[in-house]
Amino acid sequence: MIKQKILIIDDEKDMRETIKSILNKKYIIYTASSGQEGLDLIEKESFDAILLDIRMPNMDGIEVLKNIKDIDKTIPVIMITASLDIKSAVECMKLSAEDYINKPFEVDELLTILKKSLEKRKIIQENLYLKQVLLESNKLGDLIGENQQIKNIKELLKTVAPTDSTILITGESGTGKEVAARTIHNLSFRKNKPFITINCAAIPENLLESELFGHERGAFTGAIERKSGKFELADQGTLFLDEIGCMSPSMQSKLLRVLEDKKFERLGGTSQVEVDVRIITATNINFEKQITEGKFREDLYYRINVVPVKMPSLRNRKDDLPVFISFFINKFNKEFNKNIRGITPKALTKLHSYDFPGNVRELQNIIERAIVISKNEFIDEEQLFGLKNQQNHTFNTIGNLKKDCESYEKNLILRTLKEYGGNKTKAAQKLGVARTTLSSKIKVLEIKNVHPD
Repeated sequence: MIKQKILIIDDEKDMRETIKSILNKKYIIYTASSGQEGLDLIEKESFDAILLDIRMPNMDGIEVLKNIKDIDKTIPVIMITASLDIKSAVECMKLSAEDYINKPFEVDELLTILKKSLEKRKIIQENLYLKQVLLESNKLGDLIGENQQIKNIKELLKTVAPTDSTILITGESGTGKEVAARTIHNLSFRKNKPFITINCAAIPENLLESELFGHERGAFTGAIERKSGKFELADQGTLFLDEIGCMSPSMQSKLLRVLEDKKFERLGGTSQVEVDVRIITATNINFEKQITEGKFREDLYYRINVVPVKMPSLRNRKDDLPVFISFFINKFNKEFNKNIRGITPKALTKLHSYDFPGNVRELQNIIERAIVISKNEFIDEEQLFGLKNQQNHTFNTIGNLKKDCESYEKNLILRTLKEYGGNKTKAAQKLGVARTTLSSKIKVLEIKNVHPD
């Protein structure tokens, strides 16, 4: 491990030598007997921290501090003061000194202050690096990360984006399937045309046809005028069909026909509407199981799965946690007019130990909450409450696989509903299922006392 470099600026030789003897086992020590000598060294070398005496002839510590901050604002400067210099120490803190220590001082006190300052500098440097990574990733929108899996996905998306091939994006809820879809659109020749999204699970079956294909005036009660559907709105652009696995068999047939013919009729209409649309779909269901059970058409599956893209779960790419955290801190700093500069090592360790059942969406909510309640420069572990690792929850088993699975599933749904005050939409997002699936589970498992949203 490379030793960190510390500069001691003090006109008293005994003090310089004393501090040097305390620190030279852990750090590389440089010394300067005057403010000007110290500034000359700072111009030539990069230091991790500076110990600066306030009272010095010719150029005092306050003046030296101002010059140091002109050279490099990020270097932590610890002021060395006598008991009579408290007012000067306060002035130094206003000038962005990191801390101060009174003479005479205890060895442990010096070591603790220095260690704390170095840790803070490391966090700031890492945050600056992560911001640069985010800037470099800007052309790929919010599809961020340096994990090898996500790098491979980025390369795949850049390759397929210029084509018109249909793409099926799979992955757990909250892994960024819509982000990947938007990225494909933004990298394609259709980027200046509409990107239209529709969540097939969120719309009742009797309304989904109208939403997709539009309707004519008088097509049904309440249809007082012609309405264009998502396909028409997406003409020349991209249509993203999220949760396509929740689509009914009859709607699957109609969609397949449109994908093959590139034309359709509005609900209640007779004339054909032709469109030029690039189709991207997404789901978190097991298609093989759905096809075997006759719930999803095999021919439609092959039609939409020309290019498969599988988004990895956050628990399988935790090396990207710092990048995501920096991204969300920057995002919510702007939104809430805050100035959070990063996250402490302990808080990051706590997040690394968490499995994130809600994936990136859950991490976003965690960081948003932490920023809202934080009163410090850095997010600490105290702000990361409400994380519930699976191993913290136990349930009794009876040795019957079917009944034990039902018992665990029922327990998990009840606990999640309680966490969100009975809000089924939020509970479904946390559990990684569609709201309609959750409602079905509640009915099948006979879960009682569930209040509506």
